[in-house]
Amino acid sequence: IANVFFSIPLAAECRPQFAFTWRGDQHTWKQLPQGWKHSPTICHGLIQTALEQGKAPEHLQYIDDIVIWGNILEEVFEKGKKIVQILLKAGFAIKQSKVKGPAQEIQFLGIKWQDGRRQIPMDVINKIT
Repeated sequence: IANVFFSIPLAAECRPQFAFTWRGDQHTWKQLPQGWKHSPTICHGLIQTALEQGKAPEHLQYIDDIVIWGNILEEVFEKGKKIVQILLKAGFAIKQSKVKGPAQEIQFLGIKWQDGRRQIPMDVINKIT
């Protein structure tokens, strides 16, 4: 999803909570601000709701990252197409360069998945140990 936080409008009555001053001028966010601690949770929930209401095929979602799977190429294409249609209908913009697959091997949230098995790459392990 393209610029996902900035695609979620804040209710007018909530905007004063997000006021800030920059170079002597007061401004306020009109969209969900990046960096606010609750933005990921709100974003995840809105996308999850859209996918549930649109009866999305089986998938795994973390905020705006979504992975789908299937037994054959055509199944994965159809599931992906359905999820993209649901998100577009819900008002989200899709950045086509971010849409990947289908593939035999993927990396999702730092974990490498291949043939139904997961593997944590050594560079990820080294960062957390």
